[in-house]
Amino acid sequence: MTTPTPNQEERHDPYAVLRIPEFRLFVSARFCITLAMQIQAVVVGWQIYDITKDPFSLGLIGLVEAIPSITVALYAGHVADIIPRKRIIITVLSVLLFCSLALLFYTLDVGKILHAFGTLPIYSVIFLSGIARGFMGPAVFAFMPQMLPDRKMYANAITWSSTTWQAGSVAGPAIGGLVYAFGGVTAAFGVDASLVLLSLLLYTFIAARPLPVSEGPKLKIKESLQTGLKFVFGNQIILSALALDMFAVLFGGAVILLPVFASDILKIGPQGLGLLRSAPAIGSVTMALFMAYRPITFNAGKKMLWAVAGFGACIIVFGLSKLFWLSFGMLLLSGVLDSVSVIIRSTLIHTLTPEHMKGRVSSVNNIFVGSSNEIGSFESGLAAKLLGVVPSVVFGGTMTILIVAFTAWKADKLRKLSL
Repeated sequence: MTTPTPNQEERHDPYAVLRIPEFRLFVSARFCITLAMQIQAVVVGWQIYDITKDPFSLGLIGLVEAIPSITVALYAGHVADIIPRKRIIITVLSVLLFCSLALLFYTLDVGKILHAFGTLPIYSVIFLSGIARGFMGPAVFAFMPQMLPDRKMYANAITWSSTTWQAGSVAGPAIGGLVYAFGGVTAAFGVDASLVLLSLLLYTFIAARPLPVSEGPKLKIKESLQTGLKFVFGNQIILSALALDMFAVLFGGAVILLPVFASDILKIGPQGLGLLRSAPAIGSVTMALFMAYRPITFNAGKKMLWAVAGFGACIIVFGLSKLFWLSFGMLLLSGVLDSVSVIIRSTLIHTLTPEHMKGRVSSVNNIFVGSSNEIGSFESGLAAKLLGVVPSVVFGGTMTILIVAFTAWKADKLRKLSL
């Protein structure tokens, strides 16, 4: 038996990055903004469905947010590679704070004049927040590794960052549902705005970092964007991992329809809706914490494929369930499996991407994966309107499994991947 070297011990230390003060500020800020966005998503979804009683209107929430996010994505990645990332993050959080305050204003007596426009003011705010979040993703993705002294800490940092995001996703829906149920919509949006402000303040305490030195001459915008696209589409592992997750989320996302399940199928009200929204994140947090101690290295590609296939199976069972505990359990297990896929994908993208290109590569990642959440929401709403709520969810889970089978067949490098 050989004695582990100091480097090996550090690599497997689950708390290594948490000993960096600025990284603790970073994950705290990310927790706050995630909490805020999840509260906002629950309240807006319930509010719009309460007004319209139409599941298609829930799908429109995702589309209204996805269109601006996709539109600015590539340019946002370019910006994240030429402008200090902290400056972008502070600007974006300021815009998101304005959006939260606008939603709060809509619920006040002085804002009732806007009620004549129905849900249009709400959709308008979501559209603006979509633009802001399109710039947020690449900036945060590229800024995080700048706080780390060693590339060997990437996997540990990604795991804790993912855990933080999932923790916010656990608490956010539950808090949103409870505050909405007992305090009303105004109180819920007040909590939302307060958390966005706190995230903004926490980021101000993190020192700005200079941009990484670029390799080669300075490129024009068009050339810069083309370089990022060529890098992604020229790497089978990254491309297949992104495509797998994109189509899985596109067809397997049933979260946007949870207000319908909570209201009409399971009949559990806004409190139950909050619990259902929290279930996937509870599973994700549990798995992410486990992976902080036991990171996946051997056969990572195969495990990622099996995890996504299992995710699709969970969605099918959830769609057919009429029991709250079974529905909750399937959503929780889907979160466990999704966490495996997210952490493996994020680790390989960070590891394989040069520092000076991380903004652009992250923007492509956002188009593939981030925006597929919103487009998947629209697909779910449209399918629910055309097929019915339950058949649409079962169809989505089935398509996810078929996509995994196709990816496993075509992407041999991902299938053989070990980290």
